[in-house]
Amino acid sequence: MFQNYELDGLYDEMFVEQGKPRAHYAAASARLEGMGHDAFLKRVGMADLTFRNQGVTFTVYKDSAGVEKIFPFDLIPRIIPADEWTKIEKGLVQRLAALNAFCHDIYHDQRILKEKVIPPELIYGAKFFRREMFGVNVPRNTYIHICGTDLIRSKEGEYLVLEDNGRTPSGVSYVLENRTVMKRVFPALFSAYRVRSIEDYPYNLLQTLRYSAPSHAHDPTVVVLTPGVFNSAYFEHSFLARQMGVEVVEGRDLVVDSNFVYMRTTAGLKRVDVIYRRIDDDFIDPLTFRPDSVLGVPGLMNAYRCGNVALANACGTGVADDKAVYPYVPRMIKFYLGQEAILPNVKTYICAEDDDQKFVLANLDKLVVKATNESGGYGMLMGHQATKAERAEFAEKIKEDPRNYIAQPIVQLSQCPSFVDGKFEGRRVDLRPYILYGEKTIVMPGGLTRVALRKGSLVVNSSQGGGSKDTWVLEEGDTPPPAQMAALPADARQVPVGV
Repeated sequence: MFQNYELDGLYDEMFVEQGKPRAHYAAASARLEGMGHDAFLKRVGMADLTFRNQGVTFTVYKDSAGVEKIFPFDLIPRIIPADEWTKIEKGLVQRLAALNAFCHDIYHDQRILKEKVIPPELIYGAKFFRREMFGVNVPRNTYIHICGTDLIRSKEGEYLVLEDNGRTPSGVSYVLENRTVMKRVFPALFSAYRVRSIEDYPYNLLQTLRYSAPSHAHDPTVVVLTPGVFNSAYFEHSFLARQMGVEVVEGRDLVVDSNFVYMRTTAGLKRVDVIYRRIDDDFIDPLTFRPDSVLGVPGLMNAYRCGNVALANACGTGVADDKAVYPYVPRMIKFYLGQEAILPNVKTYICAEDDDQKFVLANLDKLVVKATNESGGYGMLMGHQATKAERAEFAEKIKEDPRNYIAQPIVQLSQCPSFVDGKFEGRRVDLRPYILYGEKTIVMPGGLTRVALRKGSLVVNSSQGGGSKDTWVLEEGDTPPPAQMAALPADARQVPVGV
């Protein structure tokens, strides 16, 4: 199966050298080698069929070939041993605590600006800094209840933080669906490992949301607010609502009366206490933000300011995941927590700073340039793959609006074996763990491993042709020997009927 697999000089998640799997991958490698190409191909077909039948989709707005697509899934799991995960988990908990402290500070006392840890112009120039949130007290001082932090692995194997997603991070529904499919298609592989469970995520999410409810709500009503069926993440909105047992609503389903929010139901109006909103700030209330929005709820922000409803995440959290603010997160950790960052950042150049801008313009062919408020792989220049004309175009954009751009060195992401065009090849991966910040901070063990399915590509976003893998975090001391696979009973190797 892996005879012709090439490491390409990169950090490989599965192999330490050609033909030699890492200890925690040895059992999986033995199982895959033992099953053969045709049997593996059969399971690929089963997995594809399951995703189609389940309607696990995402939307690409600019694709003329079709709007709704099946999310590509690769069957080789990404496996993370317990000791690696322990450090990741601690680093993510630390990071989210600092980001929440930052949001509270920036909308109240602004100590971090007064003490010149972060330049004020960087904050006031941020697209998602919301002056409307200044002085607003949010329930339990929590701004980012749900965070998705993107991690990558360097050529040396070190985990680095690439960015934080503190507004409406998406993708967790695919994590849960990936696990369901893997259990059906590869039951024997699961039985050889003690993989940490992720199935309690919807329960933990609901508890986190209920914890943020206003104090007068003793049995809070929670809803998921979606922009509607044409949104790229609508599958996820409806999926999470279903998993939590709450209603998924659109703006037209809600009404504000006397600064309380109500949901229209067949039995009349029902008060809503917590809104897990998947609508951007700009569209959430036409009386406060964009007046032309038909997606939001008129008067919602007034109800929010009065403390009669909780929003998760809070408005204004985009200032914390602005790509130009990201380089300052280690300083936030030091400032608010008095600690050194456990997970390091990728070196970042802020084009709004003169010296950094000069360096970026002189080294465009060696850098990745990103627009500070874009996502999904849009507004980005991969300098080493771009043409001279494309680099010149970006140079002009940077000069015209330097606040809108940052640049980073090209990090050679780690690779993981992926089944492409009938054979195994290395493809670059990242990892988006999901962190819940409620009565306690909970990090989902694993997260969304995204795969750049195009050979040589470093862009893992689904909108740019990326796929995903199941991510297994192992229990402490769990590195099963390859022989354990051979000891499995014969019926444990079968795929269950009805997949």
